[in-house]
Amino acid sequence: MASGQNTTQLSHLISLRATHWLHGTSLSNEENLKLFGNSNNPNGHMHNYKVVVTVHGEIDPITGIVMKVTDLKEYMEEAIMEPLDHKNLHLNIPYFADVVSMTEKVAVYIWESLQKFLPLGVLFKIYEIDNNIVVYKGR
Repeated sequence: MASGQNTTQLSHLISLRATHWLHGTSLSNEENLKLFGNSNNPNGHMHNYKVVVTVHGEIDPITGIVMKVTDLKEYMEEAIMEPLDHKNLHLNIPYFADVVSMTEKVAVYIWESLQKFLPLGVLFKIYEIDNNIVVYKGR
């Protein structure tokens, strides 16, 4: 991305479903139940997530775009949908074996997964929406 003051944001939204179990391995069963309540059910529970990914940059003077939307969709499919959609986060995603799959941590996982596909500095923020909204702007 060229250095300049005028940047434009481009966002794309996807929806996915995933099951998770809120259980911290460093906490006792009693502590987990007190902290997470019904969400500590070992059978897990399902969420419908909406993930909005925003990239930013200068508009290319020749193409008139910040990024091809089709490229962004493809990156989101590979980094988010393929690994997470209709999966049990605790059982199917190694990242969550020792990480409590709170929405905040799901957003971090998505950010880190997308970083592998996007040019450095392009990803701006991720909204992960269920009944709560988490905005993660990376590190």
